[in-house]
Amino acid sequence: MTAFPSGARLGSTTERVRVRLSGAVQGVGMRPFVHRLAAEIGLAGFVRNGADGVTIEVEGDRVGDFIARLSAEAPPLARIDALAIEPLAPSGDAGFAIRTSIGGRTVTRVVPDAATCPKCLTELFDPDSRFFGYPFINCTHCGPRYTITRGLPYDRGQTSMARFPMCAACAADYADPLNRRFHAEPIACPVCGPRLSHAIATIAAALRAGRIVALKGIGGFHLLCDARNEAAVATLRRRKSREAKPFAVMLANAASLAAVARVTRAETVLAASLARPVVLMRALPGGLAPSVAPGLDRVGAMLAYAPPYHLLFAELAGTSWAGHDPLAPNPAVLVATSANPGGEPLVVEDAEAERRLAGIADLIVTHDRPIVARADDSVAHIVAGSPALLRRARGFVPDPIALPADGPDVLALGGHLKATVTVTRGREAFVSQHIGDLDTVKTVKFHREATAHLLKILDVKPERVVCDLHPDYRSTRLAEEIGLPCVRVQHHAAHIAAAAGENSLTGRFLGLALDGHGMGSQGENWGGEMLQLEGAAWRRIGGLFPLPLPGGERAAREPPRMAAAALAVLGRAQEIPHRFRAFSFAQPMMAYLARPALCPVTTSMGRLFDAASGLLDLCRLQQYEGQAAMELEALVTNPVAMPGGFALDQGVLDFRPLLATLADGMDPEDGANLFHGTLIAGLTAWIATSGEKVVLLGGGCLANRVLAEGLHQALAEIGVTAHLPRLLPPGDGGLSFGQAIIGRM
Repeated sequence: MTAFPSGARLGSTTERVRVRLSGAVQGVGMRPFVHRLAAEIGLAGFVRNGADGVTIEVEGDRVGDFIARLSAEAPPLARIDALAIEPLAPSGDAGFAIRTSIGGRTVTRVVPDAATCPKCLTELFDPDSRFFGYPFINCTHCGPRYTITRGLPYDRGQTSMARFPMCAACAADYADPLNRRFHAEPIACPVCGPRLSHAIATIAAALRAGRIVALKGIGGFHLLCDARNEAAVATLRRRKSREAKPFAVMLANAASLAAVARVTRAETVLAASLARPVVLMRALPGGLAPSVAPGLDRVGAMLAYAPPYHLLFAELAGTSWAGHDPLAPNPAVLVATSANPGGEPLVVEDAEAERRLAGIADLIVTHDRPIVARADDSVAHIVAGSPALLRRARGFVPDPIALPADGPDVLALGGHLKATVTVTRGREAFVSQHIGDLDTVKTVKFHREATAHLLKILDVKPERVVCDLHPDYRSTRLAEEIGLPCVRVQHHAAHIAAAAGENSLTGRFLGLALDGHGMGSQGENWGGEMLQLEGAAWRRIGGLFPLPLPGGERAAREPPRMAAAALAVLGRAQEIPHRFRAFSFAQPMMAYLARPALCPVTTSMGRLFDAASGLLDLCRLQQYEGQAAMELEALVTNPVAMPGGFALDQGVLDFRPLLATLADGMDPEDGANLFHGTLIAGLTAWIATSGEKVVLLGGGCLANRVLAEGLHQALAEIGVTAHLPRLLPPGDGGLSFGQAIIGRM
């Protein structure tokens, strides 16, 4: 947005203007860029950082050229959200200066951590560069940002690099406006900067020998091993107590992806973006050890994004660092999973790593640059032709999401699973990095840390706190402890509000929320809901046909329980003892389900997936959330809708005919195709009954690409525009954002 106040003159006569920039304009090389641009055009004046962004004053006879090029040629990490111009009287200044930053209430922001830029990568392998082989090389175009920042304005003293005094050479680069490292706050070199505790050659040797390495990165420690060595991967699973959940893998560069996946152009572009997320792509059979992603057809792959990883891949390739081509295909593939034993937060401190990872890793590699804000790797995939996030963390946080209007500053604390925190400031919403499930004391502590850090760097004092309607969520209890007015928001309304918010939509909307669980307005177990949302008001206008929930939370872990529930609602409870004779619950389950008053029910789409999995005998015990649904999705080759597979009655979508067919027995692949095809057809018909032409989709089941893409396409064919979550995860990782949207109203 550019504002040209009345009276501003941008002609060829001598004039002076003040330009104010807001957005991601600090720590990205904006000041040296402005200095070079002003010098090239021949303008006098100054530039400086402030709490409200960047202020520039320029004077001369080509001010118009300067304004035109300011946005068009801005540094790669910069994002100018607003540019305002104020005319001033010429002062006769000579020369252009970069002035000292000034403080005040922060309204600017720090940018996310960025992958090593091409110029730094070249220097890393250039023996004539003073940064040759240095694992902490960076410049104003790349390197750590959010994870090392304690406060704003973004200056070295406000980062964890404050403990490293610059050597003469780094100080000269830092002070030279013509240098790429001018005011690059994390600047360092082998003489004055951080150091790894072990040599790259030692790390590579351990990996070649099938060892497990814990390596401290930008946002925390990774656990690494050879992704083609089944014994090494199986050992990592055993030591980490992670029986089935898929591991992410890391490769050297985009040219190496084809060795492990049937990668598309869009997936390659996403993987190679500055954020370097883990990208889900179709796995190439035999490309990786079987234990990397058991039972799944996709693999999460990311590209090396920090100097230590680039050096490590060069070492594993057996090439000399001098002249190594970091963009050439590299045969090495590493498992790179977060170092967080037992579902606890990512390990970030050296002493903590020695204590908590000693029983997992054979080699622990630390460095002496502290991590201020821990951040997992982000996870994304391509849905309906465009990127969509499944986990938002490193590389994306703390980029804000624009809001359609101003409102009060609020703090929203998310749900219980996959928790995040959202802080709003004016017309921006800042969603924290992925925090995780609030099941442990350490994760709750991390939730508090992330909240405090976000509020500090944004300099926000919220007027109210927002949380889920469920009284037993740990996030709800945290909200109650804060002492601010508390707004409680229904779970599925928050999912729909999140979809509306990221698309800057206002007014009345139809929404479809599909997930595992959320408490309804009267304490019900919801999860497949059609809602109408308008501002902070919502109403439920439909839901899935309810299924019994035998055993409560146990039913979410044991799909055969939901299969037994399906048989009960089909009037076939007598089959339960025979079909599930291997399970201790089989005989009492039949009697239990025969007394509906004793058993809670659920309208959850997630539990419907579990029922299908159980009827097809695919997953008997879920080792991680969504395992049954993910393994069912992995079998899909060609979704086919079953004629008469669902029924619609007064807003209730009933898939009992589909469940009856699955219960009769069929090949698992045929069952997966029939299940997904019929779901898509039924949901499309359900939405069509509303008569609406726009629908917002939300909830964790939309992480299923077959379902999301199929529903998006089927709705388009009947003239309905479906908005899928993209900037935030569709599940509970985006819940805090939706809470904040409603809470502001």
